[in-house]
Amino acid sequence: MLTKEVIIGQIEVIANNCVQVRQDTIIKDDGIEISKTYHRHVLAPGDNLDNQDPKVRAIAEAVWTPEVIAAYQASLSEE
Repeated sequence: MLTKEVIIGQIEVIANNCVQVRQDTIIKDDGIEISKTYHRHVLAPGDNLDNQDPKVRAIAEAVWTPEVIAAYQASLSEE
């Protein structure tokens, strides 16, 4: 029987305090992994976190202080 499992495989804080999330999609046949693909997305300080995994939200909320969000937004206006 084929099954599909989608998990958060990695969460990283990268440049400018952005949070990069790797989502792993694992296909199994009778419990044996036969395929794994990755999808990454990046969240910038101040982005909406409503649809994110609770672990991603917790890390972003810990890193994104009001000062970090203000500094990130100020860096955007400088570009």
